[in-house]
Amino acid sequence: MKRTTDISLAQGKESHLRALFLRGLDGDGAGYRQFLAELGGHLRGFLRRRLHDRAADVEDLVQEILLAVHNARDTYRAEEPLTAWIHAIARYKLADYFRVRSRHDALNDPLDDAAELLAAPDLEPAQAKRDVVKLLEQLPDRQRLPIMHVKLEGLSVMETAKLTGLSESAVKVGVHRGLKALAARIRGTR
Repeated sequence: MKRTTDISLAQGKESHLRALFLRGLDGDGAGYRQFLAELGGHLRGFLRRRLHDRAADVEDLVQEILLAVHNARDTYRAEEPLTAWIHAIARYKLADYFRVRSRHDALNDPLDDAAELLAAPDLEPAQAKRDVVKLLEQLPDRQRLPIMHVKLEGLSVMETAKLTGLSESAVKVGVHRGLKALAARIRGTR
C-alpha cells in the first residue's frame, strides 16, 4: 500500500512540476518562478542526501543545477518525463562537483593539525649519509677517494685522476675494488 501511495505521490509531483514548467515555456513568468522555487526545494533534499558532509556546498550546487535547467530548457522534449530530464542534469552537475572537489582536495592537503607537521622528522637521508661515510672510512684512500669523487660527487674518471694524482686505470680499479669491498662488508663476509 505504501509503495502505491509513494508512486501516486511521485506521479502527482511530476505532473505538477511539468505543468508549471510547460507554462513557463509558454511565457507564464509566475508559473516559471514557482517551478524554479519548487524544483529548488526538491533539489536541496536530493543533494543533502548525497552531500551530507558538505552541507555548505548544497545551495551553490542547487543554483548551478537551476541555471543549467534554465539554460537547457529548450532541449526538453514534452513527451519525456520532466523529472528524468532534470535528474540527468543534476547527476552531471553533481559529477562535475565531485570531479572538481577531488582535484582540489588532491592539490590542497589541509593542515588540520599543525603539530603533525613537526611530529616525526624523517632522518633517514641524513642517517644513510652517515652510514656511507662510516663505510667509506674503512677503505684505503686508493679505493675510498675514487668512489667518493666518481660515484658520489659525479666527477669523471679523468677529473678524479687529476684530483687524486692516480692514473685513470687506478681510479677505475679503485672504484671497482672499493665497491666490491663495501658489498662484502655490508653482507658481513669480510
